[in-house]
Amino acid sequence: MYNNWQPKPGDRIFRPRRIGRYRLRRVLGVPALFSAGYGNVGSSIYYALGIVALVAMGATPVALGIAGILFIFTALTYAEGTAMLPEAGGSASFARHGFNDTAGFTAGWALMLSYIVTISISAFTIPPYLGFFWEPFKDSAVIGTVASMAIVIFLMTINVIGVKQTSIINIGAAIIDIVTQVSLVIIGFILIFNPAVVWHRIIDNWPAPENLILGIALATIAYTGIETMSQMAEETKQPEKRVPQSLLLMIATVLVIFAGISIVSLSAMPPEELASEWSRDPVAGIAANLPLALLRDILKPLIAILAGTILLIATNAGLMGISRLAFSMGSHKLTPSALSRVHHRFKTPYVSIILFSLVSLLILTPGFFAANIFRNMGALYAFGSLLAFMFAHASILSLRVKKPELPRPFKLGWNLRIKGYEMPISTIIGLVATSAIWLIILITQPYSRWVGIVWMAVGLIIYYLYRRKQRLDNGQ
Repeated sequence: MYNNWQPKPGDRIFRPRRIGRYRLRRVLGVPALFSAGYGNVGSSIYYALGIVALVAMGATPVALGIAGILFIFTALTYAEGTAMLPEAGGSASFARHGFNDTAGFTAGWALMLSYIVTISISAFTIPPYLGFFWEPFKDSAVIGTVASMAIVIFLMTINVIGVKQTSIINIGAAIIDIVTQVSLVIIGFILIFNPAVVWHRIIDNWPAPENLILGIALATIAYTGIETMSQMAEETKQPEKRVPQSLLLMIATVLVIFAGISIVSLSAMPPEELASEWSRDPVAGIAANLPLALLRDILKPLIAILAGTILLIATNAGLMGISRLAFSMGSHKLTPSALSRVHHRFKTPYVSIILFSLVSLLILTPGFFAANIFRNMGALYAFGSLLAFMFAHASILSLRVKKPELPRPFKLGWNLRIKGYEMPISTIIGLVATSAIWLIILITQPYSRWVGIVWMAVGLIIYYLYRRKQRLDNGQ
């Protein structure tokens, strides 16, 4: 039916038999992909639970559950998009192919914001867990914020020099993390789970409707690894098969662990305690409230060390991800070449690493004096990530119309036929839901609204001036 179709200038078509022609070495398999994605998603439970509890209170498991459903729809969208277009860029790449360069830039710039906040919030959460060994890390806002900034500066230096994080470390850390979290869930269900207590804590602390919706929006921060896996498609062997396999594996793992952790947390402590004393280190709060002293003595230092390690890896992954994204956008002339400039000695995109590290340090600055910085960072992350997810969903729908001929090694089922085109129901629901939640964040959260709008406006101005200087069509 489509034998007469010809690619347009600038189109990049994926054909599995020609994988060897891509420049990047395809060496990653499912374990490496899964561990990279889980390094971000698995680390987020160490702070997402507390952020959601700040507003959702007793409905924290409900908010995480609803966000989990949206996570499934979004992961499926990324599975089709990445298998179809196995190149670095994620939602920015989808939008560029599905719409035009301006849409690609907008999605990529929003994604950069979510990466920056991931760096900030992961670094900000490390000191409270290490507070087990030295209490000022947890109790002092100044010491905790200084430590967080020092972590970002350290990792910035490491990434500029080019010391690489191997996939073996990622895989090992992911395995240890999963085993620890699953063990904590099992121990919690055996020793402290009480359905009646959990039910009453949910009902007695049910939030106002606007707080529940905000809690769902903040809960999206718990699912941060989708873009990471998509960004690594160009380095993956048989990406048309292994990226979807890795995403599906992560969906199953994450939903089970997050559901268990959130329910056990309400068995271990009231929502008020979770949202106050343990908001920045909620998993440590679960361990501290176990009834057996021996278990507490074993798990408290273990979780402190593990959380610190996983969150350090997640902070570093954020820096690596944003530099990779900046390099990809620069190569497609969506951003000035300076952002993708490679150091003559270290061979790393040092300009983007330093620039975005400095922005993440700026986001951490309110930690010295603002009590609500944790919640604000969560809302700001939601602003960027939901906007990127919106573009991803919309782009997959657009590509179903504009380029139905493209090979789709992983094609979503359950389609509605609209004007002769197959439109996946999960993608339509994902687009509507993420758009609605993003608008709620925009309307109700002044900090994320203004910081997010300023970030996007500055980016679009830079984009317009750069494209004009290069004499490129902004809408091509």
